[in-house]
Amino acid sequence: MINITDSAKIKIKDILSEENNPNINLRVFVQGGGCSGFSYGFTFDDVQNEDDFEINCGAWKVLIDAMSMQYLTGAEIDY
Repeated sequence: MINITDSAKIKIKDILSEENNPNINLRVFVQGGGCSGFSYGFTFDDVQNEDDFEINCGAWKVLIDAMSMQYLTGAEIDY
């Protein structure tokens, strides 16, 4: 699926702890970027959709919608 490095996990955990919302997770997505290709984005989301893939990271998850997953398979998230 997607590899999340230890340094990225630490940073994500730090950011999520500042949000003070136990239901919030990291959402990773791809969107069309016009003639320059795709744009990759990150946001925090407390809603998990039915078609989301999830990567469990203990107290939080990485959520990826089905369309984005086909472009992110094999990617690495690092910080």
